[in-house]
Amino acid sequence: MSTLKPNPPGPAAVRRVAVVGGSRVPFARSDGPYATASNQEMLTAALDGLVERYGLQGPGAVGELVAGAVLKHSRDFNLARETVLGSALDARTPAYDIQQACGTGLQAVVAAANKIALGQTEAAIAGGADTASDAPLGVNDTLRKVLLEARRAKTPGGRLKALAKVRPGHLVPDIPRNAEPRTGLSMGEHAAVTARAWGVTREDQDELAATSHQRLAAAYERGLFQDLVVPFRGLARDQNLRPGSTVEKLAALKPVFGLDGPDPTMTAGNSTPLTDGAALVLLASEEWAAERGLEPLAYLTAYETAAVDFVHGDVADGEDGLLMAPAHAVPRMLERAGLGMADFDLIEVHEAFASQVLATLAAWEKRGLAPVDRARLNVAGSSLATGHPFAATGARIVATLAKLLAERDAPARGLISICAAGGQGVTAILERT
Repeated sequence: MSTLKPNPPGPAAVRRVAVVGGSRVPFARSDGPYATASNQEMLTAALDGLVERYGLQGPGAVGELVAGAVLKHSRDFNLARETVLGSALDARTPAYDIQQACGTGLQAVVAAANKIALGQTEAAIAGGADTASDAPLGVNDTLRKVLLEARRAKTPGGRLKALAKVRPGHLVPDIPRNAEPRTGLSMGEHAAVTARAWGVTREDQDELAATSHQRLAAAYERGLFQDLVVPFRGLARDQNLRPGSTVEKLAALKPVFGLDGPDPTMTAGNSTPLTDGAALVLLASEEWAAERGLEPLAYLTAYETAAVDFVHGDVADGEDGLLMAPAHAVPRMLERAGLGMADFDLIEVHEAFASQVLATLAAWEKRGLAPVDRARLNVAGSSLATGHPFAATGARIVATLAKLLAERDAPARGLISICAAGGQGVTAILERT
């Protein structure tokens, strides 16, 4: 006689994921104050700030840490876990690395949020770090092959024969380049192609860049970042910030990208600089936050990723430009959520380049979305003023937007859009209810 087995339990109810707070070090220009700081050192400083602020020193305070970096040494193979071990967080906290170019920080937030939403953990920390100053230098690839050949040799004579192939030119290291492997073009050169395709003007780019600096300066002055930024290596504010930036000053700068075409428009002033920094976000279930008397700043309610074929796609007309994936991800996300641009009080678009932001706004309109009110766009400044340590930007934006929504003391909604190398985009929605 067979025994009937009970039906397996149904899927657990999806829980709301709260953004409780954030912590980051001030962002610094490369080869500046953080020139000798590693990814781990910066990420640990950000983590310790979060632990202290929210009392996370005890055993099992959070379920895990998810973080990553784009420019990683071999020693960073276990960056997130090593950061935990060197921090004030409980050493028994699991951690793992994640990487999706400039979308790393936001993708880490999404990964952590999914476990909280499914009830697999109650709280988690997510974000990332990057240093352009302490970038890894690879062994010349020809030298690497010679050394491997010598290692595989069975006799001393064989090893000497292999090593005799070394030439002075082999001692030149391979230095990381900000270029796409598939095209050989830098991100700036790709952005210049897109700027031309969308007819983005120099004047509009300079205006957006100047506004970013002015708004970030105002945000610091009113204390927005008082509980989001922890001093590090002598910095208390983002080093790239230029409060006195104006369209007139930016107009005096010479173009640096798109010089092979007519009327180049992209300058160092309307492009993000190479930057060092780290940022983290504390995420939790509503129950976890309530038990600790912590009021969520906002809730993460939707997210979407996309990718474009920037190698063989419609690049000339701008549809598949390297940094245009958010132009596809956001309309899909809004359709799924039943929302339009008018439903958002605040909109955060990562400013990899001013031209990329303006092209994205134009593409959204082309896809039927309402024009973005500039008064709601990057209201506390963004990457042009703050800087852009690749893997840290997503966590910076999530924490900043959540704080801005919490200040409103009323139901509010915010949109996040981040472009990334490899023709990818990561987007999300935060809500304050």
